[in-house]
Amino acid sequence: MMPKRLQPMLLSGLVANGDGLRIAFALAIVVAVCPPAFAQPEPVVVGGEGRTCTEDPQCINRLHPAIPMVARARPGQPIIFHARNVFELDLDSDSTYEESRAAGPPAGGVHPLAGPVHIEGAVAGDTLAVTLTDIDPGRFGYTEFTAIGLVADQFSENLRVLWRLNETEAVSDDLPGVRIPYAPHPGIITVLPGPTEQAEMLAREAELNALGGAAGLPGPVGASPQAVCGVDAATSHECLRTSSPREHGGNMDIRHLGIGATVYLPCYIDGCGLAVGDVHYAQGDGEVTGMAIEMDATVTLTAEVLKDGPALSRGPHYEGPARLLNIPSERFYATTGFPLKDAGVVPRDMVYLDSPHVAGLRNVSKDVTLAARNALLEMIDYVSQTYGLTREQAFIVASVAVDLRIGQIVVGPNVSVTAVLPIDIFDDAP
Repeated sequence: MMPKRLQPMLLSGLVANGDGLRIAFALAIVVAVCPPAFAQPEPVVVGGEGRTCTEDPQCINRLHPAIPMVARARPGQPIIFHARNVFELDLDSDSTYEESRAAGPPAGGVHPLAGPVHIEGAVAGDTLAVTLTDIDPGRFGYTEFTAIGLVADQFSENLRVLWRLNETEAVSDDLPGVRIPYAPHPGIITVLPGPTEQAEMLAREAELNALGGAAGLPGPVGASPQAVCGVDAATSHECLRTSSPREHGGNMDIRHLGIGATVYLPCYIDGCGLAVGDVHYAQGDGEVTGMAIEMDATVTLTAEVLKDGPALSRGPHYEGPARLLNIPSERFYATTGFPLKDAGVVPRDMVYLDSPHVAGLRNVSKDVTLAARNALLEMIDYVSQTYGLTREQAFIVASVAVDLRIGQIVVGPNVSVTAVLPIDIFDDAP
């Protein structure tokens, strides 16, 4: 399916050429008399009913092999997913809708996903090749700090930025002078785990959680579907949360998975169980506050079944046009970070390791997370000082536009991470 934003380009090419117009007219007559066998099949439409995921029979926010499929699609058939924003918030400031759920983000229902879809002909052991063909944004988006933000511990106050969106740029009264180009992608593309994978993932995450590591354990509050994962379900404490990426795909938050990209996912059960959600208008590599520009969106894709695809034993693969790797700017400014800290400090991501050595060190060997924190803090200071934004505003800019990239990761003790800022997002760029 051709993205509709590209169709006018094709038509304008025909209009510019008289021969092209005559050929197009002749083809139109042939098509009208004898429709071509290769005409696009009708799309399968999934999700979008009701105000919340629990009101939508084609929406889930947990992962389990017993979750029933809500639709079926043939290989190559367009699938249209109506995806909700990550917390299912009503983002229209003029709306009169009153939220009936408890005040604050409904954490129990985070990451509503449209699906799952049964892909015909797919069986356990196959590979699913999912190609993104179009993403239509909602009218509004938002970004704010979360507790998991990379340097959220450095801020005492939160900031929520509301964005106005179109298919060109996002702007906000909360960040005057900043324009973020449209670079959409689904934060989550996933299949359902099989029983064996489900048990292994639960076991290893429970081990990590018991030691204080970052792992979101199953919880039935706000879960959907309730029949499998809700409070009264026998399997309620087996349903994986959607917050983490795993071998099945999930919350990968990779900004390069935009229109034109193909992601390869392992099929663990017959039909695979394809689901999509957490769509981002734009995001920097790292999503450092814990949020990109979160939005409602309509995602169109196709899925092909590969009987001899890549093994995918450690995680999904993906490919696409090189334009998806580029920063949205003609110029950039970058900072660097190394795994350095003050003596007596234990970085929060290392607390669970309970090492007697960490606190006394000023240099942690080859720790990428600490290097990334330092590069990010340098960038926050630079943006704040250069563009007159608060540090909170600069943190938001970093989450939606700054790319964290590894310089080198092999030479100890200091691996290097660089934070890359696209300069052209600022109206008053020097």
